[in-house]
Amino acid sequence: MTTTAHLCEDPKSVYLAACPCRDMLDLLANKWSALALGALEDGPQRFGALRARLQGVSPKVLTQTLRRLEDHGLVDREIYPEVPPRVEYSLTPLGEDACRPLAHLRTWVEENIERFPASR
Repeated sequence: MTTTAHLCEDPKSVYLAACPCRDMLDLLANKWSALALGALEDGPQRFGALRARLQGVSPKVLTQTLRRLEDHGLVDREIYPEVPPRVEYSLTPLGEDACRPLAHLRTWVEENIERFPASR
């Protein structure tokens, strides 16, 4: 039996159609999710600061991304009782854990971008 075949028997294998891990993998593999998590590694940020940092993201897509990250326990959203209300986003401990492999992936892409045929 191959390693892949063995993994597919595990109910937590991303190779299985019904695996609950697939939703999380889909979320983390999303460009805007990976970039938003990376931006939050610098500490809590307001929506406008995140939008400015993530050049090219629309307000709608950023809102959807932050909501999904919050729903999956990767990001906290804190509303401060001020007028107007101030909202800050920050990483949860789970989000901090997710940032480690994503940071390696971002670094690898930056260091190897010239090697990709489409980038030449």
